[in-house]
Amino acid sequence: MICTLTTVRYPRWMGWAGFLSMAVFRLPLSMNKDISFWKLMGCGKNGTFDKTPDWRQWAVLQVWSLEFGVWGSNNHPTTPNSKLQTPNFLHRWWQFFGCEVWTLVLEPIEGHGLWDGKECFGSLPKQTEYEGMIGILTRATIRLNKLGSFWKNVAGVAHQMTGAAGFITSLGIGEVPWIKQATFSIWESKAHMKQFAYQMQEHAEVIRKTRKEDWYSEDMFVRFKILSSIGTLQGNDPLKRKL
Repeated sequence: MICTLTTVRYPRWMGWAGFLSMAVFRLPLSMNKDISFWKLMGCGKNGTFDKTPDWRQWAVLQVWSLEFGVWGSNNHPTTPNSKLQTPNFLHRWWQFFGCEVWTLVLEPIEGHGLWDGKECFGSLPKQTEYEGMIGILTRATIRLNKLGSFWKNVAGVAHQMTGAAGFITSLGIGEVPWIKQATFSIWESKAHMKQFAYQMQEHAEVIRKTRKEDWYSEDMFVRFKILSSIGTLQGNDPLKRKL
């Protein structure tokens, strides 16, 4: 199974077009039978869980029901046996509004949990032998009566992540502000990710509180092998010369 995470940044004063796209894009995504699961999401200001939205930046996650081919430099597959491509309407919309587009092509390899009650990335093992550069998706639906505890505890950990050894970049994404939140982070290796997740005291304490206080009504944790990075975000490809 292959998925794509596309992050789009609109020119200044064009954030309203990104907001509108969250409604407009639903039809072409729903009509594409090669997409088994999709999500339209906003982005937080600081690259992780964040209560302040970035109105210029939006994201689209697409999970493909077809086998992965060879991803071309024009954001479309070059393999003749695959129809893997973002609906053309979305590309035309982004081009019309002069957006900056960054697409990651990802292979889910490990994980657990549900998204809208579905194993949207298929049935995954909790562990594999893969140890290379890795992408991490952490998402949750936060219980309304736990919002205060969640936001009180995650801010400090989020700031520490950006300075952690092996950290490359991260995106704060979410379906519903403050309630349905996710972070996608990229690390030099699985070992670096684990060092931050389980050895940093503050992060380990948040994990403990999450379980003890039952913050989430639904959550998911998935690790991805990063197959390709296409385009830029704020003028930079964070994975340039890393793949």
